[in-house]
Amino acid sequence: MPKRLKELADEAMENQVLAQARDLAVKVRDSANQIWLAGLGAFSKAQKGGAEMFEALVAEGEKFQERTKGAADERVAEMREKASETWNKVEKVFDDRVGRALHALNVPTRKDIDVLSRRVHDLTTTTKKLGEEEETHGRGRAHRAKAE
Repeated sequence: MPKRLKELADEAMENQVLAQARDLAVKVRDSANQIWLAGLGAFSKAQKGGAEMFEALVAEGEKFQERTKGAADERVAEMREKASETWNKVEKVFDDRVGRALHALNVPTRKDIDVLSRRVHDLTTTTKKLGEEEETHGRGRAHRAKAE
């Protein structure tokens, strides 16, 4: 009899496992059906409200674009400012180095040439005045006559 009891117990266990498997299969099928129906519902809503949804998405996209464009413009302005500062520094370093190299070669600077030009102008003016004074006082003619 113990053998028969064991067979009955095994059979009962098998029936229970089969029943659980059937229940699980039903639940999986029902869940898959619900997922399918949810997808169809979403598709149906999208078709009905498609134009409205499209317009809402466009409006949201425009708002987002304005926000990001403003941030991008600020960033570009910052980058331009930094680039300008950097360029000014590079330009100053270049000017300093070229100036030192020209100084080492004893090449006169623009300032040196301007100072010399003013001095030549002043000397020319003074020389002309002296020449005119000599001619008006007659010294210029007397000197020329003696020289001839």
